[in-house]
Amino acid sequence: MKVVKVTEKKQIDAFHQLPYKIYKNDTNWIPPLRMMVESIFDPQKNNALSTGDARRWVIYNDNNELVGRIAAFYTESYSLQAGQPTGGLGFFECIDDQKVAGLMFDTARDWLKKTGMEAMDGPINLGENFFNWGLLVEVFMPQTFGMNYHPKYYRNLWENYGFQVYYKQFSYQLNITSPDLPERFWKIAAWVAKKPTFKFEHFTFKDQEKYIADFLKIHEQAWKKHDNYKPIDPQDLRDMIKQSKTMLEEEFIWYVYHEGEPIGFFMMIPDANQLFKYFWDGKMNLFRALKLMYLKKKKVVNRCRVIVMGVVPKFQKSGIESGIFYHLRQVLLRKDWYDEMELSWVGDFNPKMISLFEAVGGKKAITHVTLRYLFDREQEFQRLPIIHD
Repeated sequence: MKVVKVTEKKQIDAFHQLPYKIYKNDTNWIPPLRMMVESIFDPQKNNALSTGDARRWVIYNDNNELVGRIAAFYTESYSLQAGQPTGGLGFFECIDDQKVAGLMFDTARDWLKKTGMEAMDGPINLGENFFNWGLLVEVFMPQTFGMNYHPKYYRNLWENYGFQVYYKQFSYQLNITSPDLPERFWKIAAWVAKKPTFKFEHFTFKDQEKYIADFLKIHEQAWKKHDNYKPIDPQDLRDMIKQSKTMLEEEFIWYVYHEGEPIGFFMMIPDANQLFKYFWDGKMNLFRALKLMYLKKKKVVNRCRVIVMGVVPKFQKSGIESGIFYHLRQVLLRKDWYDEMELSWVGDFNPKMISLFEAVGGKKAITHVTLRYLFDREQEFQRLPIIHD
C-alpha cells in the first residue's frame, strides 16, 4: 500500500472522490460541499489553524486503487484541555479493511507524536464541535447538516485499532408545534417567557457584533469549569455566520438578558442538507447557488437542527431554557413548513441537558461516539467526566 500526503490538486481531488466510492450504494449519505471541506484546511479561512497545524493523506492499494483517506490536526485550545496534549483525527473514509485503516491511523499517530501530542481523538473536526463531530454508531438515516454519517463497519475499524469511547453523543427528534408534547412543560415555559425580569430577543445580522460578544460572555461562564471547555475565537463565529448567511434564520437564534447582561443563548439552523442533496457531486457554482436560493424559497427544507445552547451557572435553574423554547415555538407556528427538529448533539457527560431535551418532548434518535487513543498503551484510559453542577 502507498500513503500519499495531500498537497496538490490531484491528491485533493482524490480526497474528495473517495467518499463517492464508499457510499455509492447508500442512499442515506448526502455529500458535503467540497468548498466547505476545503475551507477547513485553509489557514486563510479557518482561524483554528492560527494555533495549530493539519495534514491529510490518501491511501492507495497495490493495484493503485484509492482505498482510504484521513486528516490529522492539532490546535492549542484543544490539545491542552484533556489531561495530556491531544490531537484530532477527522474526515476518515475507508474500505472495509483493517490493514488499510491501521496504516492510516499509524500515519496520523506518528505525525501527531512529532508535534508533541500524546493522544488522539476522533472522528472530530478542526474547529468547533458543532460540525463534523463523532462516529455514527446507532440509527443510520440521512444526516442533518454538519452531522457525520458513516457505514456500520467503521466502528470496528476504530475499536479494533485500540480506540475507546471517550463519550457518547445523543441526538433527539422533536416536532415543537405538536399538540401532544408535555403540557406541564409548556405551561412553565410560557410563564418563564413572560417574566418581566428576563428579556428574550432573537439575533439580527445588522447587530451581529453585539450578539457575537454576548455569545462569548455566556459561553465562557457556562462552560469554563467543564473538562472539555475551550475558548471560542470571535473570528470563528464571524466566519461561520458569513459562510452560512444564506441559510441562517434570524429568528432561530435567541438570547436571554437579565438587567442588561446576557445570560443565555440558543442557536438552531435550517437543515441545508435537504438542499445539498440535489448537488450530488458536492460542487457549487453560480447557477447552483441560484438554484439553492430558489429551493429555499420553495420551502423544501422542513427540518432544522439545534446546534448549541447555554446558560450561565447563576441562572441554570431558573427555567430560561424553557422560555427560549416557548419563543421558538411561536416562530415555528408561523413558519409551519418546519415540522422536524433535531436536537444535536448532547454528550452523555451532560445529564442536565439530556433531561431538558426529554422534558420538552424530544425522543432519542441517533447516537455518535467520540473515541480516544492513548499513545502510551500502558496509561489508564478515562472517559470524559460527568458534569455535576
